[in-house]
Amino acid sequence: MSDTGGDERSDEQLELIAAPASRHKARVKPPPDAAAELPVARVAVDTGLAHLDRLFDYLVPADLDDQAVVGSRVKVRFAGQQVDGFVIERVAESAHGGRLAFLTKVVSPEPVLSPEVLGLARDVADRYAGSLGDVLRLAVPPRHARAEKARQSPVSIEGPADPAVWADLAGGPAMIEALASRQSPRSWWNALPGSDPALLVAQAVLATVLSGRGAIICVPDQRDVERWRVTFAEVLGADGFVVLTAGQPPAERWRSFLAASRGAVRVVLGTRAAAYAPVTDLGLLGLWDDGDDLFEEPRAPYPHTREVMLLRASREKCGLLVGGHARTAEGQSLVASGWCDELVADQPTRRTRWPRVTLTDGSVDGAAPVRLPREVFAAVRAAAGPVLVQVPRRGYRTSLACQRCRASARCAACEGALVQTGAATAPVCRWCGTVADPWSCRECGGSVLRAPTVGQLRTAEEFGRAFPEQTVVTSGGSHVLAEAPGGRTIVLATPGAEPPAPQGYSVVVLLDTWLMLARDDVRILEESHRRWFNALALSGPGAQAVVIGDPAQLQALVRADPVGLAERELADRAETHLPPVARLAGIEADAEVLATLVERSWPPHTEVLGPVPLDPRDPASPQRLILRTPRREGAALSRALQEVAAERSAAKLPGVRIQVDPTRL
Repeated sequence: MSDTGGDERSDEQLELIAAPASRHKARVKPPPDAAAELPVARVAVDTGLAHLDRLFDYLVPADLDDQAVVGSRVKVRFAGQQVDGFVIERVAESAHGGRLAFLTKVVSPEPVLSPEVLGLARDVADRYAGSLGDVLRLAVPPRHARAEKARQSPVSIEGPADPAVWADLAGGPAMIEALASRQSPRSWWNALPGSDPALLVAQAVLATVLSGRGAIICVPDQRDVERWRVTFAEVLGADGFVVLTAGQPPAERWRSFLAASRGAVRVVLGTRAAAYAPVTDLGLLGLWDDGDDLFEEPRAPYPHTREVMLLRASREKCGLLVGGHARTAEGQSLVASGWCDELVADQPTRRTRWPRVTLTDGSVDGAAPVRLPREVFAAVRAAAGPVLVQVPRRGYRTSLACQRCRASARCAACEGALVQTGAATAPVCRWCGTVADPWSCRECGGSVLRAPTVGQLRTAEEFGRAFPEQTVVTSGGSHVLAEAPGGRTIVLATPGAEPPAPQGYSVVVLLDTWLMLARDDVRILEESHRRWFNALALSGPGAQAVVIGDPAQLQALVRADPVGLAERELADRAETHLPPVARLAGIEADAEVLATLVERSWPPHTEVLGPVPLDPRDPASPQRLILRTPRREGAALSRALQEVAAERSAAKLPGVRIQVDPTRL
């Protein structure tokens, strides 16, 4: 074994205790013969150590010559242990002058790591200050031997594609024609209510496949996958694509991965795990609702699926189609720079397709605002079809306070916040689970509780009493409806759990918008509007919407103008030097570690902010340091962060958590 940098490593270990004498001479197994041609394999070894993020050279035994193909999984001996790796290259000689170890085993001769995916993994690791091994664990699923034995014949797909489904969007039909002629358009797309985004994307995929190329489409979650799967089957055929998600059973996931790797299928539909799918001759990358936080990878190096696809589109020179009912600041930045085109409807079409929005702050004739104003009652009673009510929080009474003095209700044992899970249950502590019955206020001695905020279960009770002639159902948490019941039904749903209605909703009500905007998050305005636009997009023709909140903050909903909102959000990011205009990096570690990083020499124009405790209530908690630099110097900052991780790894010091461009600060 050696690393490709040429550093000589000893294969021997000091003998600390002499072995007992033996009467019989130990038999030493002779080393195997090396392969006759290209005997050296350069292997990406999964060491888990940042300072060893490079390729290492191993000899290929002659009996494994045919199996150790480029891209195959192997086992190698590294630091006294058997570890996994991928063969990256076969060469005739090694730059290392010392003795090389042999490959221990070829796990499978299947070439599962393509050069394109390897290059993408390296780009992602460098973009997010991570290591190649971390990204390869995200890109290549665990092997399933039995599934690997099955073979699938190539699938043919017939057309032609139908550009007419894109007729409502300027430039939409031209985009389909460009894909059909093997061009690679890049488009940011704002969808309209009443159109099926899965159908529009399926037609773009069909045009790409008919041109002889492949496509990868990513959606936020499994529920979206199931809905889109139905439409894709109608357009491409049931065997014309595979589904690839991290939640699949291992055998099914491996079969889908191999179908793409072997070229039997050219189309992959899935969640963020599909962004690395080994589709050959890639022609189109598609992403739906890129602002959804499910596209944020929770494992190191924490890449965002949108950025992975942007890197892949640039590397493989393929088309890109990103869509949603809202638009992120990152999307607006790419449109404004001219890197991609935008597909939007004209103003009359947009206003016609979106519901008519009524804004109210809940007050009547100067009186105090109420949670369910008269506009809601009038709209719900007049609805001829189903009604959607979006409630920001799950549960029943999600926070409690004293009725007399309005002080927050706290647990006597641990000072945790009290909540109530149902009408017949006593208040309990959210932290320790202690039942607070009876309860008395520490401030004024009062014993009556009130609920400053309530969840969808409590709201369902209120609507059930107010509209006894209509059926009230809930959707949220572990119980998410796949589709809204028909008839005059009221659906109470939390954001992201709104089920579609077959003909669209007659009325959409957005409750407690102030509660969503009150969260401490730099992206809260963008994220809240994304959730509101997604709910409004479920409306049917001629629908009405009632939004309760501050009219000054909700004008984008009235104008049905997600693009204008994204432009203002991007301008605000530019003023505050936040992504995508700047590059941010958060480092989490103990205070002593961050104190040394504050004094470190960082790339020019890098601002050092903090450190501050992660938990303000506990000064002894780990801290976070923020580094901010202009976007043009983002690559230099990532390299500097990789050096920090490598130095600590080489010194066997505890690692630090590094996250580039975190969505939450």
